[in-house]
Amino acid sequence: MSATPAIAPRASYPAQLFAVAGTALAQLVRAPSHSRRAAAARKLARHSLWLAAGGAAAIIALMLAFDLTEIELMPARGTAWLWPIRIVTDLGKDEYVLVVLAIALVVVALIAAGLHGTRRALLLGFGTRLEYVLLSVALSVLVAEILKFIIGRGRPFVGGKANPFNFVPFQGTEAYFSLPSAHAVTAFALAFAVSALWPRLRVFMFIYAIVIILTRLVLLAHHPSDVAAGALVGMVGAMTVRYWFAARRLAFAIRADGTIVPLPGGLKRVARGSSAP
Repeated sequence: MSATPAIAPRASYPAQLFAVAGTALAQLVRAPSHSRRAAAARKLARHSLWLAAGGAAAIIALMLAFDLTEIELMPARGTAWLWPIRIVTDLGKDEYVLVVLAIALVVVALIAAGLHGTRRALLLGFGTRLEYVLLSVALSVLVAEILKFIIGRGRPFVGGKANPFNFVPFQGTEAYFSLPSAHAVTAFALAFAVSALWPRLRVFMFIYAIVIILTRLVLLAHHPSDVAAGALVGMVGAMTVRYWFAARRLAFAIRADGTIVPLPGGLKRVARGSSAP
């Protein structure tokens, strides 16, 4: 009688969890492999250049013609009826958004480690998309913090008056961290990233981003040019991270003309992996 073949024991849950985390990290740092990545890089460079040029012109125009007027039109700081706006504005706070996204990603990894086959592939495909959103916001916020330190623009009324030209570069304090607005960076990076993955949410997400920047103006936390700069940084940051993912065949595909499009998120497609063919 022939011996019954031995069945390999299934890896323990901690081993599965480390495997999931290791695979996620490895796919993010692997060498780009998409054959159309050069076309996508050229398109990214063109769009970023046009956005930067248009954004810079808008920022300068706002600084010269509207920043001071807008400040004078807003209610005084500490006005009692502004409390709902103070609550809403926190929906664009970078620390809160990043923590929520990080927790969601950890939860996905914890659940996926206990699954197998199609269900794991489906969940990991969603996890790849969460990684894109998280990194889009994180990179944009990091760039914004560096710019804030270098530029050193005073917030409205810092120094005792509404002076939109109050600059102390490399000052490094919160009072001189006005340009660009971190809330605007976070809101627009999040809006662009979510819209890039799920285009049907585009209108909702950009309404959210606009509401966030309006709260910053009403609360006199920023000048209009600050939120315009924040929107620019957030969108370019999310576009850059999208290219990084697409070049590695993660969550996005690249068309022949260099246009980056989201991969379908359906069960059959994700079950074959979270990367493009």
